Order: sequence, then C-alpha cells, then structure tokens
Amino acid sequence: GGGKSLCYQLPALLLEGTTLVISPLISLMRDQVAALEAQGIAATFLASTLSDAEISQRLKNLSESRYQLAYVAPERLATPDFAERLSRLDCPLVAVDEAHCISEWGHDFRPEYMQIGRVLRQMKQSRVLACTATATPVVRDEIIERLGLASDTPQLVKGFARPNLALRVHEVRNKKERDAWVDDALAESLGQPGANSGAAIVYAPTRRATEAESERLAGRGWHTQAYHAGLEAEFRDQAHAAFSSGELEVVVATNAFGMGIDRSDVRAVVHLAPPGSIEAYYQEVGRAGRDGQDAIGLMLLSPGDMARRRFLTQSDDLGDESESEAAKHRWSLFLELMRFAEGGSCRHDAVLRYFGDEEETLSGCGRCDVCLRLASGGDASEDYDPEQVSLVVRKALSGVARIHGRYGLSAAVALLRGAPDVRLERRDLHRTSTFGILDQFEEDWITRLLRRCITAGWVDFFGGEKPVVALTEDGIAVMQGERPVRLLLPPMKRTGRTRRPATSASARPTADQLDPEDQPLFEALRNHRLEIARQQGIPPYRVASDRALRDIARIRPTDSVNLQLANGIGPNKAELYGAGLLEVVLAHPRP
Repeated sequence: GGGKSLCYQLPALLLEGTTLVISPLISLMRDQVAALEAQGIAATFLASTLSDAEISQRLKNLSESRYQLAYVAPERLATPDFAERLSRLDCPLVAVDEAHCISEWGHDFRPEYMQIGRVLRQMKQSRVLACTATATPVVRDEIIERLGLASDTPQLVKGFARPNLALRVHEVRNKKERDAWVDDALAESLGQPGANSGAAIVYAPTRRATEAESERLAGRGWHTQAYHAGLEAEFRDQAHAAFSSGELEVVVATNAFGMGIDRSDVRAVVHLAPPGSIEAYYQEVGRAGRDGQDAIGLMLLSPGDMARRRFLTQSDDLGDESESEAAKHRWSLFLELMRFAEGGSCRHDAVLRYFGDEEETLSGCGRCDVCLRLASGGDASEDYDPEQVSLVVRKALSGVARIHGRYGLSAAVALLRGAPDVRLERRDLHRTSTFGILDQFEEDWITRLLRRCITAGWVDFFGGEKPVVALTEDGIAVMQGERPVRLLLPPMKRTGRTRRPATSASARPTADQLDPEDQPLFEALRNHRLEIARQQGIPPYRVASDRALRDIARIRPTDSVNLQLANGIGPNKAELYGAGLLEVVLAHPRP
C-alpha cells in the first residue's frame, strides 16, 4: 500500500543499531537520505555514483555504527567485502523496499533481488520487513518464498484505495482523437499553460512517441520535456530535478520515469497506450493526487495495442523453456490489464480486488468513468440469456477460425461484420457463410467482443511485428461446444450524456470479486500453493495463478473435469496439482 517509507524509517529511530534498507533506485535512496538528514537523522546510501574515497569513508562510518539508516542497492550485497561487514553490523531491521522486484511473476522482476534471501539467512538476528506499493496475493507469496520467511509471516495490505483519482479509460481510433483526449485532460486538470496549477505526467509507449508528444505539447504552450532511457544521464537528471522543483508543467516519458518522484501536486497521469500490467498501471497512475486533492488518471486504448504488446512480450524470448514461460507470464499480466480496461465494475474496486484488498473496496467510487456511466444509465447492455451469449461468442470464434493464422484482428472484425475488405476478397472469404454473421453489431462492439475472447484465452496472436490471430486449443473447444462459454458480452452503447452522480454508484460484481463465504477457501488454496511451491522449489505462480484460485474457490469443483473450468488449469496442471487442490476444496465446504 502507501506510506511505505514511514514503515521502516520510524522503527529505525526506535531500534538500537543501524537499519539496512535495500532499494533498487539511486535517486530514491539519495532523496530519502537527504530528507532524513534535513531532520537531523544520521543516514547514508551506498551507490556506484559515489567516488571510491567517499564509499570507503561511508563504509568506515557504517562499521562504527554511526548511522541509524543505511540504504544499499541489491547488487552491493553480492560483494564479499560488504557481506563480511554485514555479518558484524548491529542491524535490528532489514527493510526490502520495492519487494515486488524479487518476483518473477511481478511486473518489474530484477535478478539481483534473488540474492537477498541468501544474505538474510546470514543475518538471523535481524527483523525483516518487505514493502511494496503493488503486489497481488501470488506475488506476496513469492516474496515470502524468495526471502526464506516463514509461511505464516503476517501480510499487511493497506492504503491501496485512492478515491481522489478519477480513473478513466477511452478508446481512440486515430492520432487526432488521441491528441484531443490528452488536450482535454490537461485543460481539465491544469487549466491553461502557465497557470501554475500543478503538473502532469504523460506516459508514451516508445522513445520516439515520447519526443513527438513532448514537441506537440510544447507547441501548444506547455512547459514540457521528454524523458526516456535513451537520453544522456545528465539530461535525465536535469529533467527529473526540473519536474521535482516545479519548473516543468508536463513530463512526457516512458516507464523509465517516475520511481522516486515525490511531487504532491501531480494533477493528471495520462497513458497514451496501456502499460504492461495492472501493477505498472496503478504504480504510475498513483503518482497523481498524492496531496489528496482531485486528480485524473486517463488511459487511452487503440486497435493495435494488443498485437503490439503481444510482440513485445515475445521479443526477448530466445526460445528456451524458462524464457518461453516468462513470455507467457508477461502476456497474462497484460491480459489482466485489458480485462480491467473493459470496465465491468468500478475501476477502483476492480484494482483493490486484484491486489487482494477487499477491506478497502468502495462499492463504487462515484468518480471513475464506469461509475458515472452506470449512474447515468448510459452503459446498460441488452439482457442476453446464456444460450444467446454462447451463440454470439461461437459465431465470433468461427470468424477467427476462418482467418486463422492469415490476418490480424481487423480482418476478423471485417469478416464478422460483412464489411468490404480486399484481404477477404483475395481469399474468397467474402463468399463464406461466416461473412456478415454478426452484421447486427457495430464494428467497435465486435472489436471489444474479440478482445474479451483474447483475455479469456480463446484467441491469441502469433508472428512478428504484425501478428496474426488464431484460435487457441481452448478457443477451438469453446467454438465446437466442448467447453462452456463463460463471458460477459460488451455493453451496447446508448445515447445520452454522462452526468456526475449525486451519490456513490454501486457497480456490477465481476469475476474477480469473491463472496465472503468463498474467501476462506481462497486463502486456504493460497497456503496450499505456497507449500507445494516450497516442496518442489518453484515459484508459487507455477502451481496456479490468483485468478485460478479465485475460480476454484467460486466453482468448488469436486473432480478433475470441473477443476479445469478454472482459468489456467489445463489437463497438465490438473494432473500435477489437481488432487491436492480438490482435497483443499473438500476440506472447506461452503457454510
């Protein structure tokens, strides 16, 4: 949750000795040490940016217990000299900041974090605290496993709720629409350029897009600067300092910017394209409104986002088993974000449930775009019975089957809609019975339906920079009626202006939401997952994802066949882990 720094800084002042803080970012360590020193607290950090003489002096002071807090990067733990110093250090507390970096399932895995557990085993006298702003239950379980902590280590989840943020997601068809949404968000949150009413961060998907958008906004009068990893370190430091001091109104950046930023008056965070996961999204959008005042979080979607992200998740995959598994993990994280983007319920509540923070759910924040539409009646959908849903979904999948491995998503939409398209004519697909099979629906609606089929795991992308779509094995089974259709159709658009509700709006429950009576079973399944992971020496996510465990808790299967109705539980996992999972279910009957 929020307020992580205080969770280890305050105990450090109350405990005798030197608290060790492991942190991945030099600028973050430097800023926190400067703030502590300004309060008269003895603190230091060790980083590669310091001179050899300065590092030697700080190490000497550390050995003499002159600091209450010492910040170090995880890479330094690997040096024999430093490890030997730690063995003699009077260290009452080791705090692992940004602890999600230790998880292979998380959004920001860093291999150097893997050695922290080894160091902790040599410091048995020290208390251990792991902090992160964004960690799902499966990531929290993996943190415990990697650090070698007891399975019953308390997990405290607080401070995720940010109801002052107006979270919004909009689909754009072209650059002109995207520019208009960005300009409107900046005007709403900051007023006019030079109004001195706060700042905004615009996240772009590529370095080129970062520079192009910064140039466009500068042309509209905003005091802005681009920031990405391809720039010289001196230029990045200058931009970082200018933004922190209030000199810049807008920073247009890749995800290289943001960690360690402590500016409280950020009034808007805009994503020109979806990031890689809900964790990355919430960490980035959470940089707005830290003063508690109203702020905007806007994410823009475009038709090519899913294919582009699929290419990126596979681009670093060299083909061996572990990297192939990593690519699958990256893709599944992105699909969770796209499920969130579909907006079936209050966006704040969806995020809180994703992170396992049921206690702070708001039952509708009344501020996000979904709550506003629900309150105005503008997001209501037709009432479909299960047979109609199955028929529509199977028709959609049959359209994908026709172009299987040939074209991208837009061709499937054109085929289902019955729209003229040279690609279809080239293959005589316009003469098939599938052509126009969903012509009663709008193009945007069919696109959203196919996107939901992708997030359900029934359709996937293959190929290089311009991936083609194809049915998965599960998709073929669903299309042929061998597996049930468990999908909520996209809402039908209705006319009418969105108005701000007078009271908080209650949102429809989603697949991520568990009934209170199912929550104990979910926690029992988590404990079982952690035990299996420890026995086999594998990360917990290899056993089952959080989404799979929620499905099992909800379905309560009694045999292997029904167990495989849970998302991500196929025949292989059912054979490997099914008996144990079913045993846990049987031991926790519904009250």
